[in-house]
Amino acid sequence: MKDMTKGSILKALITFSVPMLIASVFQQLYTLVDTVIVSRYLGAEVLAGVGATGVLTYLILCIALGMANGGGLIISQCYGSRNYEKLKKTIISMTWIMLLFAIVMSLAGFVYSRKILVFLKVPENVLDYSTTYIKIILLFSFGTVLYNLGASILRSVGDSKTPLYVLIAASFINIGLDLLFVLQFKMGVSGAAYATVISQIISGFACLWVLYRKRAFLGFQGDESFFPNLECSKLIITTSLPATFQSCLICLGGISVQRLINSFGSDVMAGYVAASKIDSLAIQVILSVAAALCVFTGQNMGIGEFDRIRQALRQARVIMFASAVVIAVCAYVFRFRIVGLFLDADANELALNAGAEYLSIVGVAYLICAIMQSYQNVIKGAGDVNTCMVAGMTELAGKIIFAYATAPILGATGIWISTPFSWACGCIIPVVRYYSGKWKDKKLS
Repeated sequence: MKDMTKGSILKALITFSVPMLIASVFQQLYTLVDTVIVSRYLGAEVLAGVGATGVLTYLILCIALGMANGGGLIISQCYGSRNYEKLKKTIISMTWIMLLFAIVMSLAGFVYSRKILVFLKVPENVLDYSTTYIKIILLFSFGTVLYNLGASILRSVGDSKTPLYVLIAASFINIGLDLLFVLQFKMGVSGAAYATVISQIISGFACLWVLYRKRAFLGFQGDESFFPNLECSKLIITTSLPATFQSCLICLGGISVQRLINSFGSDVMAGYVAASKIDSLAIQVILSVAAALCVFTGQNMGIGEFDRIRQALRQARVIMFASAVVIAVCAYVFRFRIVGLFLDADANELALNAGAEYLSIVGVAYLICAIMQSYQNVIKGAGDVNTCMVAGMTELAGKIIFAYATAPILGATGIWISTPFSWACGCIIPVVRYYSGKWKDKKLS
């Protein structure tokens, strides 16, 4: 557990964000390994099929993250203000809410997944691969929900190391099972899916076990009622809904854009899948510092330390900008070599070129993302979730409008450019809100 309301601001940001960064890198690395194994041993068509399901799995993740982050905001402010009674009730209520969500989403996703894939215009030659993969992922999605529940609680009280250790273990389990199921047992796309869900379930239960072991630090004394508290449940839902709605809107924008990408055929789809995996890995430095800034803001908001929050924003921006420059240069210079790790240049030249173009465009735009993430996470950490939701809607609108307006003219290039354009749109509202000072009145604890 880490108290961020006192001591060095820079040290607090770095010591919290570095474990999160390493955890995120490991999480992305094992999805990269999935991609390499699927591409090299099952072929580009199977890779395109698995990649086409990304928006659906991301939708589940967005909802889980939105709910976990909403409850996490309350927990971080309770921990900062030492309100342990409310902290306990929030944890218990949050657990019930997210487990119910897991059951509903698993059943609904399993039943309607193929219809959604058809709506997304997934090509016939990869539709069966997509359906097989996503049904397994969705049926066992409670593993993702459990991990995000446990990780959010731990991070909200300053423990970013435990989720790191859990993810490292899960990463190696996933890679080992991938090799076993796909190469040894010849299970094809099903093997890749089962490897993923088994590792996710293990990581989820591991986080819950750590929480149980640390229950005394969270104020639990053994005489609590483990039924949800109505007042806390309402606060969690009202806090989580805007964040969840924002995440879902961004994901639905991704689904809309994925539908547009699918219309260009399996080669462009495969190139996009390969490049987006690298993009997801490269952006983790910015996202990790932003997450640390959010928790830092939450804890200091609990005791009204606004000056520490302002200083943290300035220092976080410096770290993000420096990281964005390095990432942008590397993404542009090594774009063909990086995408070539996933695709055979001779057999998939069109896919390779599409992926390299996407990576170079998005990589250069990370500076815009750094601005958006820094201000947005201060606003979010303060509990001003409605403003974040409106910012997300602005980001979504920019992405969809630009992609559909330019794709008929520029082809897939127009879709790639829509990402930095949407980030620019998403910057406006958080920046204006921050300098208005109105976020200071949004305390949750």
